[in-house]
Amino acid sequence: MKRLFLLVPVLVLAACAPANTDPTPAAGTGAVLTGSGTVPPSSSSSLLRTSSSSSMAAGQMITVLAEGLDVPWGVAFLPDGDILVTERPGRLLRLGADRQEHEIDGVRHRGEGGLLGVAVHPGFAQNHWIYLYLTTAEGGSVTNRIERYTLDGDMLADETEILAGIPGSTNHDGGRLAFGPDGKLYATTGDAEDSGNAPDTNSLAGKILRLNDDGSIPTDNPFGNAVWSYGHRNPQGLAWDADGKLWSTEHGRSIPFSGYDELNLIQKGGNYGWPDSQGDSAAAYTVPPVLHSDANGTWAPASLAFWKGSLWFGGLKAETLYQATGLDSTPALTERLAGEYGRIREVVAHDGFLYVTTSNTDGRGRAGDKDDLLLRIDPSQL
Repeated sequence: MKRLFLLVPVLVLAACAPANTDPTPAAGTGAVLTGSGTVPPSSSSSLLRTSSSSSMAAGQMITVLAEGLDVPWGVAFLPDGDILVTERPGRLLRLGADRQEHEIDGVRHRGEGGLLGVAVHPGFAQNHWIYLYLTTAEGGSVTNRIERYTLDGDMLADETEILAGIPGSTNHDGGRLAFGPDGKLYATTGDAEDSGNAPDTNSLAGKILRLNDDGSIPTDNPFGNAVWSYGHRNPQGLAWDADGKLWSTEHGRSIPFSGYDELNLIQKGGNYGWPDSQGDSAAAYTVPPVLHSDANGTWAPASLAFWKGSLWFGGLKAETLYQATGLDSTPALTERLAGEYGRIREVVAHDGFLYVTTSNTDGRGRAGDKDDLLLRIDPSQL
């Protein structure tokens, strides 16, 4: 089902984060795209979201672009500036002068699975292709797949299966999609809660995959299949730096343990060690992380973006925006906005800004006192 909504700038009065207000509409009613406004995160005064005139507050510029989102996951930009947002229950939103909502068939939304990543083809202006990563059920088994669609105006059509049969589970489904500087489509996949999948180069689970835009296998892939790197537990971030090097963030171990989340520099054919290597205990045949949390620290990194020499990613459990600096020398991590907006998932760099989504309505957050938002942040003011 597909519905079209007219976007009308709204004037919303709410308390600044982290006050206990909940402007979230009922599930399924969709996001409200607001006018620009400045969110002073540490202030206790009221927040007035107004039209495009924004001002600096608390030394930061943070603009609320949409509110009332339903477990937002991926964000991508169209050439005309419209924003695509996936909602994990199975909706694709197009936010711009008009608001479109497209229901995606076959989505299995349980645990960490559902409608996940979105990517726009570099040649979208000519072919109107977008790509979606989703969790589904096939023959009684949970799997993930990548689909391609044509998005032309308000029409989403021409569903085409690009890659199917990626092992899935209630958790550890990966899900990030991105086109690289080489024009190839990259995807992250989780180990589907079976650590034995990660080191197996014949399995599509626990990997970073690399595909041609039609789903075929590039001739220079290291194993003759879709696998680009392996030994991953649950990677969910992909970004290329100014030198064209690929980086990824990855969730480390969980209950009954915690910690050892990772920031990795990805090498063609590299083995990133799961489940044999964690933190500084990297086996000789594996690639160690550039940065990792300690045994008691959990970032829960859910994204990755590159902007002006730094990598930025959202932390779910830590409710923090992270900035990694010194990538070519002494890597270090700085915390931003800790606890101010709840669980931070997506971070995308676009036209000098960071676009950030929260994930407070995913069953693990504080949905009772925090909405799910799409924020635009001026990183030069952080």
